[in-house]
Amino acid sequence: MARYQPPDALEFPRFAGIRTFMRLPYVQTTEGVDVAIVGLPFDTGATFRVGARFGPEAIRSASVLLRPYHPFLRVNLFEHLSVVDYGDAPVAPGFIEDSLQRIADFLSRLTLAGVIPIGLGGDHSVLLGELRAVAAAYGPVALVQFDSHPDTWDAYFGHRYTHGTVIRRAVEEGLILPERSIQVGLRGPIYAPEDWETAQNLGLEILSAAEVRAMGLESVPRRILRRVGDHPTFLSFDIDFFDPAYAPGTGTPEVGGFTSWEGLSLLRGLVGLPLVGMDVVEVIPSYDPAGITALLAANVVYEGLALLAARRRDGLPRVALLGARPEGL
Repeated sequence: MARYQPPDALEFPRFAGIRTFMRLPYVQTTEGVDVAIVGLPFDTGATFRVGARFGPEAIRSASVLLRPYHPFLRVNLFEHLSVVDYGDAPVAPGFIEDSLQRIADFLSRLTLAGVIPIGLGGDHSVLLGELRAVAAAYGPVALVQFDSHPDTWDAYFGHRYTHGTVIRRAVEEGLILPERSIQVGLRGPIYAPEDWETAQNLGLEILSAAEVRAMGLESVPRRILRRVGDHPTFLSFDIDFFDPAYAPGTGTPEVGGFTSWEGLSLLRGLVGLPLVGMDVVEVIPSYDPAGITALLAANVVYEGLALLAARRRDGLPRVALLGARPEGL
């Protein structure tokens, strides 16, 4: 069994203890660690509703319901993964560019040691800090983005750093490979055709919500896996991918989205994805009175952990760090 894992729920009840993700040990080390859960409590990049700075706390609280065995992928997470809750990145409220660099510096301790970070947001602007840390260890990565918005604006009220410009900045900084990247689930009213066309002009592939439904839940993961290939991949999941009936506690809700079952099914189809990082963002507890958004976000993280565990179980190679990877991969 893994070095770091949750306590036995039959010896220590799930409602007790300090709220870490899945009651994992709060340990700030990279030794003997495969995956680290990291809170990214920052929401100064939000342009509509705010409050996602409290998302990590809510997701951690909801995660105590999760159990170690994934019945659909038939894998026990902690037979294959040593996982810790690494705590929160030291952000600076109100100062987005400073906070993004703080996030990058904090996560680089993990990525450069080969530990896979899973971020709990926070608004989607935190992704830029995450990608800086991941790219420092692996080079430019493929991006799989589940979202109702492409986040490729150039500026908002004249400012270049918001949750709506993060993907454009990532492309400009050379952190992602657009030709290996895909955005899934785009929908809702937009200002002009350019709102979506910009993503395509940057080289990203987009699958709108309508296209996803037309293709079917089994076809979309295959499309994603073909796009990514064997390239190191970051999976970014904006909780507004789900319909607000299932995830009301978010910053920019869009109707006509996906059910919780549909979203989790899409993730389960991604077995083999060469993940080197992941996040779940835009959870706002103040708009989530029953806690269903935080619970769904916790389950999205759980699915990411299951993908990593299934890859290990199936004997697929670990994604090598930049200095150890053969040229061309």
